[in-house]
Amino acid sequence: MKQGIHPQYFDQCKVTCACGNSFTTGSTVEKIDVDVCSKCHPFFTGQQKFVDIKGRIDKFNEKMAAGKANAAKKTAKVKASK
Repeated sequence: MKQGIHPQYFDQCKVTCACGNSFTTGSTVEKIDVDVCSKCHPFFTGQQKFVDIKGRIDKFNEKMAAGKANAAKKTAKVKASK
């Protein structure tokens, strides 16, 4: 192996799930935060679970609604000053 080209390897990488489960593994990162693990994933548990994490579309729709609300406030303010 060539020296100096490989990332540092952590034998005791701590993985923490959103459900509270944590375990150690080996990785090139020291700490990993995951949303779903084998203790809470529907494939392993056999139970359906809705993860309450907003997707990109939900975030985009919220930004658009906030932008429209701000624009409406600005136009109402301009009309009131006339």
